[in-house]
Amino acid sequence: MKFKNSVFWIAALISLGFDRFTKYWVVQNFEFKESWALWPDVFHFTYVTNPGAAFSLFPGAAWLRWLSLAVSLGLIALACFGPRFNPWEQAGYGLILAGALGNGIDRFVAGEVVDFLHFKLINFPIFNVADVSINLGIICLILLSIFMPHPTEKIKKTQQQKISNITKQD
Repeated sequence: MKFKNSVFWIAALISLGFDRFTKYWVVQNFEFKESWALWPDVFHFTYVTNPGAAFSLFPGAAWLRWLSLAVSLGLIALACFGPRFNPWEQAGYGLILAGALGNGIDRFVAGEVVDFLHFKLINFPIFNVADVSINLGIICLILLSIFMPHPTEKIKKTQQQKISNITKQD
């Protein structure tokens, strides 16, 4: 049996697994707020938690866990019951699902999200693999919308080719 939108499921499972593994590794090997310099003053692993959304918006908002769940269920339903998407759409939606699930699991289990990726050079807020997955998924969908023709464009081209073929035969 072949799964519909298999790239969606593969992207989601790999990304979610990597997110869960890295968060577990950080929690097991770091003290809270401990920082390891991978590239001093540029990139560190720094263990912190975030009780809110991106950039610490809405700290302690319990509705964020329900939003993560709703987004996750919506994306799963889309993959199961929606159309067969092209591979870039599947990858984009799968990565967004992994990010929503990864941070959602943290919110349901601990009430906050484990963050550890720290770009000190630009003083960027500390984030995690789930956040990276969400952003990569969005980038996939944006690039797709820019570079892939809209379905109506494909239909117009097909109709123009048919008309061109008919006129050539006459």
